[in-house]
Amino acid sequence: MAEPKLRILQVMRAPVGGLFRHVADLTRALSEMGHDVGLVVDSLANDAQTESKLGALLPYASLGIHRFAMPRVLGRGDLVTPLGVRKLAKSLDIDVLHGHGAKGGFYARLARMGGGKAIAVYTPHGGVLHFSRASRSGRIFHRLERLLMGQTGAIIFESAYAQKTYSALIGEPTCPTRIIHNGLTPDEFVPVPPDADAADFVFVGELRDLKGIHVLAEALVGVHRPDGQPATLTLAGDGPDRAALVEQITRLNLTDRITLPGAQPARAMFSRGRCIIVPSLAESLPYIVLEAAAARLPVIATNVGGIPEIFDGSAESLIPPSDVPALQQAMQRVLDDPQAAQAEMEIRLARIESAFSLANMAGQIEALYQLLLVKT
Repeated sequence: MAEPKLRILQVMRAPVGGLFRHVADLTRALSEMGHDVGLVVDSLANDAQTESKLGALLPYASLGIHRFAMPRVLGRGDLVTPLGVRKLAKSLDIDVLHGHGAKGGFYARLARMGGGKAIAVYTPHGGVLHFSRASRSGRIFHRLERLLMGQTGAIIFESAYAQKTYSALIGEPTCPTRIIHNGLTPDEFVPVPPDADAADFVFVGELRDLKGIHVLAEALVGVHRPDGQPATLTLAGDGPDRAALVEQITRLNLTDRITLPGAQPARAMFSRGRCIIVPSLAESLPYIVLEAAAARLPVIATNVGGIPEIFDGSAESLIPPSDVPALQQAMQRVLDDPQAAQAEMEIRLARIESAFSLANMAGQIEALYQLLLVKT
């Protein structure tokens, strides 16, 4: 017997980064499965790029794209928006409220309070897990997590690491949980060969301390090609620490060795380097590692978050975060022995092809929705 058609509202704050990538992929997949999907997003942080991204999702969002005030930190919108989302869910006869990230999960579960037939599913995507217990915001968000557990139908973790961290920070969930890894589309497994003038290395991500950009710049100083020429780097992205990074690049005399093309789509940047570097100080399960490996690029990454789950079979090559000498040595090894780097890439590719597909991700999430609705 065919599963019933669902009416699903995906709730998130800003359409940026891996969280938005996940929501966009899930929205398309659920729509193609025959479900009706709508989006709730922030009305405070919209620009031309935001509108373009959301516009591309409109054909798959049969229940529309709805905007509410969602402040980045705690603010007045946190009191008003949940009521608006609750009203919207009732008017659209929603079956599933799926909150993504700290704020999306907060709003989806608060909207569930006060009745209504919708179940609330929550995917942290790192979010609340990045708040320290020592910070005021961390204490508030962790307490909210515990208070909202009773409104949570299930929590989906994109990695075993995220599940373990959540339990350590907030407590063992009293609702059902699932580990469902992020997935890639078939076209993302098409190889991306390097351009003739590609740099030795490429970084794609937000320019902020947490991504390890300053560690990367310092490590590059002592890395050289086998012919003695200094190694080069394409550093694509934008963010709050861009100015400090530019100052560091100048101070280290790296202006001729580092190219800064600004924020760019990841796949478009893969041809601009021969090896991708993910030097993050903290992560959950970064798409960039999956995407790069699927495109047949060697990857140097830190041993943080769920990255070892992607590197299963080649995890011995992961390096400690914030370790300049270790990163420098890993970069030098790739230049000195590209055949070994290629062989490791093949191991990682096989792992990703078998365990990280979009069809698998969306299918598991849909099955969870259906199971929870049967139980209500």
